[in-house]
Amino acid sequence: MITPSIITPSTLDALTDINERILFAIEELSPSTSEAMVARHTDVHSNDSPVKKVIDRFCHDLSSELASRLQDEYFSAGPLEKLFADVEITEIIVNGADSIWYEKGGHLQQFNDQFLSDLTYRNFVHRMCREAGIQPNLDCPFADGQWRNSRVHLIIPPASGTQAVITLRRHPQSPWTLDLLERAEWASAQTLNTIRSMVENRSNFLIVGGTGSGKTSLLNACLNELPTNERTLIIEDTSELQKPNHVSTKLLTRQDNNRVLRTIDQTELLRQALRMRPDRIVMGEIRGGEAKDLLMAFATGHTGCMGTLHADSARQALLRLEMLIQLGAPQWNIQAVRTLILLSLKAIIVVHRDRKGRRALEGIYKICSLEEIGFLLEKTL
Repeated sequence: MITPSIITPSTLDALTDINERILFAIEELSPSTSEAMVARHTDVHSNDSPVKKVIDRFCHDLSSELASRLQDEYFSAGPLEKLFADVEITEIIVNGADSIWYEKGGHLQQFNDQFLSDLTYRNFVHRMCREAGIQPNLDCPFADGQWRNSRVHLIIPPASGTQAVITLRRHPQSPWTLDLLERAEWASAQTLNTIRSMVENRSNFLIVGGTGSGKTSLLNACLNELPTNERTLIIEDTSELQKPNHVSTKLLTRQDNNRVLRTIDQTELLRQALRMRPDRIVMGEIRGGEAKDLLMAFATGHTGCMGTLHADSARQALLRLEMLIQLGAPQWNIQAVRTLILLSLKAIIVVHRDRKGRRALEGIYKICSLEEIGFLLEKTL
């Protein structure tokens, strides 16, 4: 839980005033390179740093809490530190220095704190990029990575306007399991036993749902059911799934914004995975032409495979899957695409999030047959 905030409008005004005086003092140290100095000396928490000495001088007469908040502005995550302390927060959105939002209990709320200046916000973005190993630039002004047990997406100006925009999707400290889902009444024991049987019987299935509906969390719960001696190859854009055992391997895509290294996409990783003796193949999210290669692998003897797809219903998922397969095989007609889907998949699990932000199971759909009008689906639960 977030502890009672020390930040009130008057406190924030006082901290902003102190911050302005700190920046002025740094400007006096080196007028021509003040911004570079702040960037350089806030990367390393060194007592010899002239910036650190200036900040310590201004913190001397502050309470320990306010001094800590001011130091976080220069050496850590600033106002975000308090949000990271709350394990119930699932997403953090920063639209600029003075606009911070967080999702808790399925609802977005505005945070009552902010970065104290545009300069300290820019240098926080610099620190985060260095720690996450991401390098957005003018040619490619967006980047994805991992930072503080969160998936981070960053867009920098001019693509994001005048300030960088950050979206942090936090990974749960206690990942879902099917047993935990039963205790939380996410679904009935009978329904969860059906999902457990699908995993044990090596059925190929997809988990579909909208943004934040719990697709990845349910997939992690299914992976948790796998035996210790089955080799699972997990393919992802960003690392969100947990390896179920020590014999399993995770493969991650690569996008080099500096165009020094070639791009490695999910299609390439799938080809490599097929040569690595997989018992199962799991794809974090199907979003492009790799759908064709993945379902061809499903249809040619690879069983027990799983993945997620962004869609609001089972029928929408099948339609989207058809379009994604045609991206990878534009020469195929619709009948060939649908036949591949029928041969590849046994079921579709649909999850959703209601208006109150509660995640739940919508249903499990079995793909029964392919008719002239399309797929025949049966809702089992």
